[in-house]
Amino acid sequence: MSAGTEQRRNEVLRAIVSDFISTQEPVGSKMLVDRHKLGVSSATIRNDMAVLEAEGFITQQHTSSGRIPTAKGYRQFVDAIHRVKPLSRAERHAILDFLENGVDLEDVLRRSVQLLAQLTRQVAVVQMPDLRVGRVKHCEVVSLGTQRLLLVLITDTGRVDQRNVDLPEALSEEDVSRLREFVNRAMVGRTLDEACAQISAQAGEAKGPSMAERLRVAIVAVTTVLVETLLERPNEKLILAGTSNLIGAGEFAPLIDALEEQVVFLKMLNGARDMNWQVRIGEENEDEELRHASVISAGYGSQSAVLGSLGVVGPTHLDYPGTISSVAAVAHYVSRILAGE
Repeated sequence: MSAGTEQRRNEVLRAIVSDFISTQEPVGSKMLVDRHKLGVSSATIRNDMAVLEAEGFITQQHTSSGRIPTAKGYRQFVDAIHRVKPLSRAERHAILDFLENGVDLEDVLRRSVQLLAQLTRQVAVVQMPDLRVGRVKHCEVVSLGTQRLLLVLITDTGRVDQRNVDLPEALSEEDVSRLREFVNRAMVGRTLDEACAQISAQAGEAKGPSMAERLRVAIVAVTTVLVETLLERPNEKLILAGTSNLIGAGEFAPLIDALEEQVVFLKMLNGARDMNWQVRIGEENEDEELRHASVISAGYGSQSAVLGSLGVVGPTHLDYPGTISSVAAVAHYVSRILAGE
């Protein structure tokens, strides 16, 4: 096969994918001739379509109908996208203005998924920053009663996490103050891994006449909560928007059921661990709930420290160029805002 023939067939495939995304109707040779200046006859187009079908890039639902792309065809189409379609100046300004009005990190990320859901008309999801990436800025210890504490962990990435700690014995306000000082001395300025190792080591050494037994027990309880709930599951918080966009799409019923558990989305976003956009189509997704979907995601943060990921979930016939552009742009501007630019 000549290079010219291969290039033309690639153009035919791109035209079929583009038309099907636009119309969601099977594409016939006459439609291709009418819409696209391919420079060849209808007979040649029909022959190209037969070859593309034999190679698994397109398929025919009915004998007399046109063709629709397969997952392999969508993959070929996406792999040919080398440059993200740039947004207009007005679009960029609108995105940045909307995100910059966020009052804190969580509000910025909540706005980011609201924006993505509106721009793409799909489900958007963002992962809160990975606690392992940042360093502990402060750990507030608040008494919620005589035998319960609230831990508020703040990292330098802007992530805020809260945990309750139940105590076997009551603590005085002076004890709580000493506990707060102890925890921050062990954790501030360290990564979560380092902080948990340090506080665990110091908890084991928290003995002696200068420390009351009830305070030592409280330190062990606080350490246990920090290690078990933060270190072992550091990135469980997700924010979603646009779930109503799935209503009426029968093939997404399993995905709708999975929304509440969020496990599928955590696994999905954990795969995006760099700043470049990624696309997973149909069977390329590991989870059964996503086998009929396409996932477009990107990391946010910096090349040296990806803080988390955001993305869009939709049907395999979604607008890939437009959705990729939206995901990449929102991830870029979230990164800029978090960097203080």
